[in-house]
Amino acid sequence: MRVLVTGATGLIGTEVIRQLKSRGDEVVTMVRREPRNDSEREWQPDRGYLQQGTLDGVDAVVNLAGATTGKLPWTKKYKDELIWSRVRATELLVEAMKNTKKPPKVFVSGSASGIYGDTGDKVLTEEAPKGTGFLSDLAFAWEQAALQAPKTVRVVLARTTMVMSRQKGALGRLMPLLKLGVAGPLGNGKQWWAFISLQDEAAAIIHLIDHKSAKGAFNITAPEPATCAQLIAALGKAMGRPTVIPVPAFALRLAFGEGADELLLCSQKMSAQKLLDSGFTFKHPTLKSAAEWVVAKN
Repeated sequence: MRVLVTGATGLIGTEVIRQLKSRGDEVVTMVRREPRNDSEREWQPDRGYLQQGTLDGVDAVVNLAGATTGKLPWTKKYKDELIWSRVRATELLVEAMKNTKKPPKVFVSGSASGIYGDTGDKVLTEEAPKGTGFLSDLAFAWEQAALQAPKTVRVVLARTTMVMSRQKGALGRLMPLLKLGVAGPLGNGKQWWAFISLQDEAAAIIHLIDHKSAKGAFNITAPEPATCAQLIAALGKAMGRPTVIPVPAFALRLAFGEGADELLLCSQKMSAQKLLDSGFTFKHPTLKSAAEWVVAKN
């Protein structure tokens, strides 16, 4: 297949591209500079520019563009960047699909667990209603932009949660503290943190490209639920480090503002059943297996 990937240099995009190429697919990436080879196409989402002919011969589009929500605190200017880097970028792709003679067969567009808001102990399937807050509004607008794609295009909304990686990502700031043995639960630690390993995240996206009946929203999360305290304890155990120093909620709010409540203290107990029912098999279905993979040297 010929697959166009946006957000190609990001954590997830890099792994998606690696897995696509490893199975023999051709990958075209979007860049915000002059293309250096035939596998690159230029775009400038903030200016509404997309290189002509970008979608020519493309079978699938994986849309992972978007500034990181993990850059805290969120200023007004950065919130604007979070919006245009997702919504406007998606609108550009959709416009191109409408204006090309042969649109791609499938459009896997990024979304986020933030669409559900803070839901406590409630189990979240894809039918759960939209929540409240900035991240919920952002994810909703992101999804609505993707759903404007031509009717001939199969649209999949990948509702991604915390991606566990060995190098960076959601655990980037926490891992050094864990290695030093000076980390612990955030807040009371009882909030549910949906998680998935980076390998499974990318594999799930590729599975949704291939699975021709997959359509609409999918929770991209491991099947085993875990609280913040359980996740941090599992990582500490895998490292052989204690995790007994909690970080009070008020300190997180002072440091990170509203992002603390929406990212760190928010509770989301997501179900992976729809993804499992589609035939996807996880490499790291449990917290133990994901934590051990994260801390492994190879």
